[in-house]
Amino acid sequence: MKAGKLNYHLAAGLDDAIALNLAHDGMAKYMAGGQSLMPMMNLRLASSEEIIDITRIPELGQSRAMGEHFFMGAGITHAMIEDGKVHDPAQGYLQHVAHGIAYRSIRNKGTLGGSLAHADPAADWPTALLALGAVAVIKRPGGDVQIPLADFQLGLMETCLGEADLLMGVLLPQLSTSARWSYVKFCHKVGEFAHSIGAVVLDTTQGLANAVLGAAGDKPVLLPRLSAKLSQGMRLSELTTDAFTALLEQDIAEQTSHDKSSYDFHLHKTMITRAVTEALKK
Repeated sequence: MKAGKLNYHLAAGLDDAIALNLAHDGMAKYMAGGQSLMPMMNLRLASSEEIIDITRIPELGQSRAMGEHFFMGAGITHAMIEDGKVHDPAQGYLQHVAHGIAYRSIRNKGTLGGSLAHADPAADWPTALLALGAVAVIKRPGGDVQIPLADFQLGLMETCLGEADLLMGVLLPQLSTSARWSYVKFCHKVGEFAHSIGAVVLDTTQGLANAVLGAAGDKPVLLPRLSAKLSQGMRLSELTTDAFTALLEQDIAEQTSHDKSSYDFHLHKTMITRAVTEALKK
């Protein structure tokens, strides 16, 4: 199937994009890489007669230090991150994540902001950036706002973005050289969306100790008990204890709808354990 008839608009800037959308009662769709939007429109899972191309807006391709944080524009592609064409403030973490996204042809066009706005719970950036404690920077008709990524994605392909809101980028912490991280996922075949994702970021300098489970429900979730345990300090030897197993199982049971005896529950448990193991070994 192919997308239905649509009108194409090329936005010259952020204000122009917002104005174009408001002119169509907020019903237009923003498009950057189009790697998610166009397939969904072809399958009639999304529809709009008005498409606003935001690929040429300079601000969306910017990356720069902003005080203690680092701003990465929503229009930056996965390939740009993978190839090191933009600075990775997370000590190689972002480059590692980008390298594992789908196929190179997808990475060449797909964007950071597109992945976050699409809000697929099995996508990489929603989980990876939640573990970093990222903050979404949003342009709204009434002014710019900053929203923690934990509050940005509301559910399955649902975000806090209003009809004319435009995601400009994300604010990321600049990890110290002593930071430890891991990002592991399970796919049945290379290039497909993950069936389970485990992300761990530890940096005492930034006060970060986050363990996040992705592809396990409507949206990625922080595992609070495990994260608290990591913040207190954890040794590799503890991963084989009954106490760790009980803690992890309680976290997964409370944050997902999977039964403890199910295949999915054991898969998520395995992936998180691997992620913690990799992080602690660094």
